[in-house]
Amino acid sequence: MYEQLFSPTVQHTLDLVGIFVFAISGALLAVRKNFDVFGIAVLAEVTALGGGLFRDLVIGAVPPAAFTDLGYFVTPLLATALVFFLHPHVERLQTGVNVFDAAGLGLFCVAGTTKAYDYGLGLTASACLGLATAVGGGVLRDVLANEVPSLLRWDRDLYAVPAIVGATMVALCIRYETLTPFTSGLAVVTAFVLRLLALRFHWRAPRAWNRRSTVVEGD
Repeated sequence: MYEQLFSPTVQHTLDLVGIFVFAISGALLAVRKNFDVFGIAVLAEVTALGGGLFRDLVIGAVPPAAFTDLGYFVTPLLATALVFFLHPHVERLQTGVNVFDAAGLGLFCVAGTTKAYDYGLGLTASACLGLATAVGGGVLRDVLANEVPSLLRWDRDLYAVPAIVGATMVALCIRYETLTPFTSGLAVVTAFVLRLLALRFHWRAPRAWNRRSTVVEGD
């Protein structure tokens, strides 16, 4: 087991903040899709908790934290209520939501990697689960909303890559026995900053080299 980056109380608070922001993004997509209040709540819950649930089930941390901590389940419902009544105002705060979303991405990719390693997985598998923790909820959200997951779309700013970088940094720190609160925090900040830079400069992953597809974009 490695020393936590923050105290348990602070870590729990940060988890709830990340869950809340991810839930906001899911609820907003549900509103854009014209879902009813139940659909909004489902998309909020799935977006916020999907990645962590997947990780906990893979590593055998059962029952998952989402089912043992009432705050984890209730927080997305609060986001649902906020978006349901105030979604035009929340839309206008999209820049702020993106900043917190980037922070959640950084926190979750690091926390997911360390938790997976603590449960006995190897470094590569731990980093993969760190990535899944950070982006899994968003993939489930898009699938339920009948959209191509943002993770797979070339026309979206880099999202998975910052999480991969953060998770890889943690795995390397574990490998060389340098994982401390400071290096964990550095991995969080690195993923966070990379995501913000991708949003600011519209960085995108390259497509296939010498692409000659006849498929029309968007098909």
